[in-house]
Amino acid sequence: MSVRSILFLCVANSARSQMAEGLARHLFSDDITIQSAGSQPSRVNPWAIEAMVELGIDITGQHSKDVQTIDPDTVDLVITLCAEEVCPLFLGGAERLHWPLTDPDRKGEVLTDAERLQHFREARDEIRRRLISLAEERSLPLRHPSPAA
Repeated sequence: MSVRSILFLCVANSARSQMAEGLARHLFSDDITIQSAGSQPSRVNPWAIEAMVELGIDITGQHSKDVQTIDPDTVDLVITLCAEEVCPLFLGGAERLHWPLTDPDRKGEVLTDAERLQHFREARDEIRRRLISLAEERSLPLRHPSPAA
């Protein structure tokens, strides 16, 4: 199946799916439409923004979106990133992949700023690794094959 559009889903559409959207826009050619959404959209997490800035990727222009606002006919591939939460339901015939990643925000844990940022870096780097693998498996055109460019 040819992939021309990808939707990343999480609950709040604040961290994992936002980082995935930013990374995919950075890595993949403009021929691939990239979106993200959630079942309970909130805001883009400042720690996600910080982790992406470290790679020179600016996601400050992105915003949290409700999955119900996404037209199913515009999506070829849905990638859910939830681990311990219930992932949003997305109707439509798109292919689905599940990449369970623990929420890097760790709201229930008392962490230093450095520890919290490290969780976001780890999630970011795992998403990047999986996106590069996806590109290799599906022959998706990469704009920036290196980690950051």
